[in-house]
Amino acid sequence: MDKLTFASYDEFLRVFSLDAPETFNFAFDVLDAMANETPDRLAIAHVDDAGVRRDYTFAWLADASARLANALKARGVRKGHRVMLVLHRRIEFWVSMLALHRLGAVAIPAPAQLTPKDIVFRVERAQVRAVIVDDGITDRIEAARPDCPTLSVLVQCGGTPLPDGWCDYEALCADASPSFPRPTAPDELACGEDPLLIFFSSGTTGMPKMVEHVHTYPLGHLVTGMYWHDLRPGDLHLTVADTGWGKAVWGKFYGQWMAGAAVFVYDFRGKFDPEALLDVVAKNGVTTFCAPPTVYRFLVRADLSRYDLSKLRHCTTAGELLNESVFHGWKAATGLSIYEGYGQTETTLQIATLSCMEAKPGSIGRPMPGWGITLLDHEGKECPTGEEGEICIRISDGLPVGLFRGYVEDAEKTASVMFDGYYHTGDKAWMDEDGYLWFLGRVDDLIKSSGYRIGPFEVESALVAHPAVVEAAVTGVPDPLRGQAVKATIVLAAGYEAGEVLTKELQDHVKKVTAPYKYPRIVEYVAELPKTISGKIKRAEIRQRDSEKSA
Repeated sequence: MDKLTFASYDEFLRVFSLDAPETFNFAFDVLDAMANETPDRLAIAHVDDAGVRRDYTFAWLADASARLANALKARGVRKGHRVMLVLHRRIEFWVSMLALHRLGAVAIPAPAQLTPKDIVFRVERAQVRAVIVDDGITDRIEAARPDCPTLSVLVQCGGTPLPDGWCDYEALCADASPSFPRPTAPDELACGEDPLLIFFSSGTTGMPKMVEHVHTYPLGHLVTGMYWHDLRPGDLHLTVADTGWGKAVWGKFYGQWMAGAAVFVYDFRGKFDPEALLDVVAKNGVTTFCAPPTVYRFLVRADLSRYDLSKLRHCTTAGELLNESVFHGWKAATGLSIYEGYGQTETTLQIATLSCMEAKPGSIGRPMPGWGITLLDHEGKECPTGEEGEICIRISDGLPVGLFRGYVEDAEKTASVMFDGYYHTGDKAWMDEDGYLWFLGRVDDLIKSSGYRIGPFEVESALVAHPAVVEAAVTGVPDPLRGQAVKATIVLAAGYEAGEVLTKELQDHVKKVTAPYKYPRIVEYVAELPKTISGKIKRAEIRQRDSEKSA
């Protein structure tokens, strides 16, 4: 697919358009097309935890995914069946996703941190028919299996021995045909508006929801890969993300291949090691890089001069706010700006800073083409410049390519976010005079103190800029004078000791970095923050705990 050239953001909006064919299926229309045209072209460079690199071509992926599709079909997996994948960053994840796209089965990527209880919940809610898992997950599936009567096909990747009723991935595919052409029967071909993926939401409040995307969804990531990641043919792109979450297909799958780039996978296990990541990036000549701000914070604390990052030319981030100290520290060390973006499990990239735009540290950028972004107040009226409102997407004229189709089997929840011609994201922001959006946080997370409305992200960003703070969660607690007071729950870096002196230092630091009225009047030090299995802070749990203490 050819990349457009443009000199400005406004020109990009004018010249870019996206058609989503009703018959589109990524496996046949992108993967197979590339395998036919450039069979020996690099698709994935995979480095395992031991540092061993293996390269995979488009021809190899087409062959492997066809074999798995045939093998699963022989065991009864059909169009519409739901298949859960728990595979870390194994190469089998990409093969399995493509095989399911061929079959028309619905993939449910899941994180490796799931407990047996989590597995039972997901299998029951989604009526999962089959699982394909890393051998380190098998025992948890087995523990959940008595309460999962819908499971009929169980596939293990790696490891021995196999429990009763399980198939070995390699043996399953060994004798299967490497040919799986596009089906012609309507009950076999999945495309267009047919279900493609289900992501379970993070569950920061309440139980996880099932977010369903259709077969046109990958096309929504054309902008992600080609323009936000700024990819060109021959690039090697690394997004730091686990395959159990939506961010993996943002940066490790659809958009990168459509842009002509190869996906770089670093399949590290265990605790994140910033120096190991830098070493891998340098030795393998990664050209474009995307990671959450937390990762960049660790990287800028390392001695970047030890690593040859000369091939790295473009960097992006999403998932939380990027504080200015990290932005400037990274640019001073590498010469590269970090371009922010915003989206949700329910969407593709909605808002971003592109390479043709000025990167404003802390801003998520400007709306991407095809997304009718509007900030609405609590009465449903559009907000003027400088006034905070909820990020909403206009759907009255049709759903944007990449927007989810609803929460599976939850019409009430779907209706609570899709009404009056808009999809309501539940996230708040404000827009500056240049049209850039500045994220404030979830609607429920905003703090109302002495007439001010304070977003937790800005205060958290100020706190983590201090060397004593590894992580911070900012919430509101009831206050008889102010309505709510700002509270910071903090995880300290090694070598720092909690106490009144440090608390005063952190409070003064926040007053200097952001508006003084936003400083945390209450500071609590903890060993760890409550998080979802995707790593998102559960501020609601902190508020609940504080409420119980107060009572």
